[in-house]
Amino acid sequence: MRLLRATLAIAWKDVRLELRSRDVVISALVFGLIVVVVFNFGLNRAPGSLAPVAPGLLWVAYAFIGVLAMNRAFARELEHGGLDGLLVAPVSRDAVFLGKTLGSLIFMLVIQLVLLPVFAVMLGLPTLSPVLGLIILLATLGFATVGTFFSAIAAQTRSREILLPVLFFPVVVPVIIGAVEASALALQGGPTLAIWTRWIPLLVVFDALFLVICSWIFGFVFEG
Repeated sequence: MRLLRATLAIAWKDVRLELRSRDVVISALVFGLIVVVVFNFGLNRAPGSLAPVAPGLLWVAYAFIGVLAMNRAFARELEHGGLDGLLVAPVSRDAVFLGKTLGSLIFMLVIQLVLLPVFAVMLGLPTLSPVLGLIILLATLGFATVGTFFSAIAAQTRSREILLPVLFFPVVVPVIIGAVEASALALQGGPTLAIWTRWIPLLVVFDALFLVICSWIFGFVFEG
């Protein structure tokens, strides 16, 4: 219970800071709108004919939006000296990591929920699907977990804007592949057996594995 309270407190702190500044959410939303407009007009095709490539475009946009949002996960703390306060607080390193991960997850889900109707209109996607919602949640949790961990590493370097994508994308390739394949099946509206037997288990295993590994290693990242 103490771990849960500390995790929620740290996540709520990040949410309140973002509600005051709104720099991450606004910049990510603008970036996402630009991406979907460029994809739509750059391919120069009718919205309905983009269905075969729409899942890939959707997750490419979400992945880059995630990097943009998570780049600020620890940068704000370092800029204002808040990271030292977190590290000396009487809470475990696990709580700090899980709280930052939960905050990043909330930011990304809010941005995705706002952009999803735009993708639906521009790309002709039937996005009103509970299965698609579950896929987005599981894949975004994987993004947030890995991204928060590497954001903590990259924030301590001078080139964190460059280092984070370099570390992040090779690791989340299984998540991107699973999310694209599962989303394609969900958007087709056909049989979903492959989703539940192959792609959903892949996302669940990835999330569980990296939540344990990253929360354990996180303490060593800020050791001393």
